[in-house]
Amino acid sequence: MTPSDRFGMDRIKEEIADSFDEELEMEIDESRLENLLDDMAGNPDRVQLDRRIYFRELFRLQHELVRLQEWVQHKGLKVVVLFEGRDSAGKGGAIKRITQRLNPRVCRVAALPAPSERERTQWYFQRYVAHLPAAGEIVLFDRSWYNRAGVERVMGFCDEDDVEEFFRSVPEFERMLVRSGIILLKYWFSITDEEQQFRFAMRIHDPLKQWKLSPMDVESRRLWEDYTRAKEAMLERTHIAEAPWWVVEAVDKKRARLNCISHLLAQIPYQDVPRAEVILPDRVRHADYIRQPVPDELYVPEAF
Repeated sequence: MTPSDRFGMDRIKEEIADSFDEELEMEIDESRLENLLDDMAGNPDRVQLDRRIYFRELFRLQHELVRLQEWVQHKGLKVVVLFEGRDSAGKGGAIKRITQRLNPRVCRVAALPAPSERERTQWYFQRYVAHLPAAGEIVLFDRSWYNRAGVERVMGFCDEDDVEEFFRSVPEFERMLVRSGIILLKYWFSITDEEQQFRFAMRIHDPLKQWKLSPMDVESRRLWEDYTRAKEAMLERTHIAEAPWWVVEAVDKKRARLNCISHLLAQIPYQDVPRAEVILPDRVRHADYIRQPVPDELYVPEAF
């Protein structure tokens, strides 16, 4: 086995470990973290050390996100966060970690499909406006109106006049959002050509992730340089003082998630929300109530 082959196998093993980590994140909480990591630390190599640091920081930041959520509700803030980047750049993974422990009634994700025939005849921003937050809400856009500057432009779904009109309109549109009281944050997740090639290859061979790889994603590999030129024009023409772009180095997915969440938290000053003590009332019991049995046929079969 050549050194390059060994490197490839190491990367594949790390990717598989990341997938396991994603499941662990959903099952464990901070109180159980120490024991779990101690059990995993029998072979304390670099990967184990990174996992230990990652979990600790992720839980700490998610605790802060809960505090931010409560502050947004308390103050009636309106927050919009845009996540942009190439296919497989890690936008969805970062969004998942942000929303993982938050109230979906407060923090929701907008991931719009391709526009319908009717939507194509509307003002370009119209279908996005419908998903903007009311007071006390956070909306995370998994791709946004910047589709026009990226995939629509590169794949030929619009012409250059449409793109030029977008570049003229979007700064004013975003300034209008900010003037209306919306806190607008824009993140671009940046990966290398080689990293995208690797992540696509992993999706091809992982049956649980093949659904993530669409024909358009595959075509984007061939058009890497066209997407690069489109990205450069987008950042140059839409980076404004009222709504600047923030670039997240995303080759290392774990660091990208932590860095993005940490930065997001720093953009919105928040404090602890005063709360009244919660006291559970005594349960009301009625002497004449008799609980009725549930028919056996209503139960889910106990296969496990």
